[in-house]
Amino acid sequence: MKFFEKKLHGKTIYDGKILKLEVDEVELPDGTTSKRECVRHSGGAAVLCVVDGKVLLVKQYRYLYGKEIYEIPAGKLERGEDPLIAAARELKEETGMSADLIPYIKLYPTPGYTDEIIHVYLAKNCRGGGNQSLDDGEFLSVCSKPLNEVLSLIESGEICDGKTVAAIYKFVSESN
Repeated sequence: MKFFEKKLHGKTIYDGKILKLEVDEVELPDGTTSKRECVRHSGGAAVLCVVDGKVLLVKQYRYLYGKEIYEIPAGKLERGEDPLIAAARELKEETGMSADLIPYIKLYPTPGYTDEIIHVYLAKNCRGGGNQSLDDGEFLSVCSKPLNEVLSLIESGEICDGKTVAAIYKFVSESN
């Protein structure tokens, strides 16, 4: 049996710079109705860059978690932007690096309430580095950590960022 929910009507609650919040009424497969709180998001792009066994990471304070966290370089897509263009831009802005980017993994970070898709690319032939050109209000540091240390940080709970964990585990599984 295929399941489908038909949108009957919806209402925009908030339309901001990063997201839009809508409340939709939907018809369920059994004919009853329900509400769906929907966070509409233009999506994101991220880059996994591993050079000589070291993973390129950024460390950034994340307000909602109240602490600095390690992540692979990433950023949001502008509406309608090609994820490959966004990934290259974010890698350059955050780390000063350039690379040949290969589509790697596509993630639905929280499908229960958002339509966000994160496009992760694998970097090949990484070059450059040093000169960041961060967005206004963006503060982060760049570091490279050995892959085995990154795995230990994931296992210990120090690295919890979903896109980073997924990309690292895929990389390790393909390396074996």
